[in-house]
Amino acid sequence: MDPTCPSECIYNLIPSDLKEPPQPPRYISIFKATVKDDMQKAKTAMKTMGPAKVEIPSPKDFLKKHSKEKTLPPKKKFDRNMPKKPAVPLRTDHPVMGIQSGKNFINTNAADVIMGVAKKPKPIYVDKRTGDKHDVEPSGLVPKYINKKDYGVTPEYICRRNEELKKAQEEYDRYIQENLKKAAMKRLSDEEREAVLQGLKKNWEEVHKEFQSLSVFIDSIPKKIRKQRLEEEMKQLEHDIGPSE
Repeated sequence: MDPTCPSECIYNLIPSDLKEPPQPPRYISIFKATVKDDMQKAKTAMKTMGPAKVEIPSPKDFLKKHSKEKTLPPKKKFDRNMPKKPAVPLRTDHPVMGIQSGKNFINTNAADVIMGVAKKPKPIYVDKRTGDKHDVEPSGLVPKYINKKDYGVTPEYICRRNEELKKAQEEYDRYIQENLKKAAMKRLSDEEREAVLQGLKKNWEEVHKEFQSLSVFIDSIPKKIRKQRLEEEMKQLEHDIGPSE
């Protein structure tokens, strides 16, 4: 009987349920916690309120022409007799040895630390729970501008500009008054008024005489135009004669 084959048994003919082998445990990296902490720190550092705080460039530091060109060093007069390097020491020369100092550096440093003035901490403020620190002085929390001598005083350039505007307004008013005086109506004397009135009446009589000489039956466009023109001239002359009488 072959040992590799199972022994013959009637129970082997009954179908048996196949048992699935258990799954191996899920792989978990040992660096998971470290990577998670590093990612959390990086995200917390990048959290900000508003735009990023970047130093604003000064308007005085604008790019100028030829500012990025490399400047050559100034020319020096070449002297052939001038030695380039110090002379090589001779074989018989020996370095200076045996120089010692009696200074106690430990005691000196300790005395400097004891007698020195303690450095004052820089004032800061924290505006977040994550601990972001900022300087107090440029933040506007320190009242330094109201303590200046010229606080609340009108600047000189504003006073100078107000004076210039006042002078310009006075010159403009003077110019307007002069133009009004030049354009003002001139008062005529009785003789001049009478002469003007007689001239207007004479013109009206001439126009009226021409108007009376028109034909009774107006049957063409030129005649109509001429009649309208004469009527307008007579109305204008009557309008001018009325105030003068």
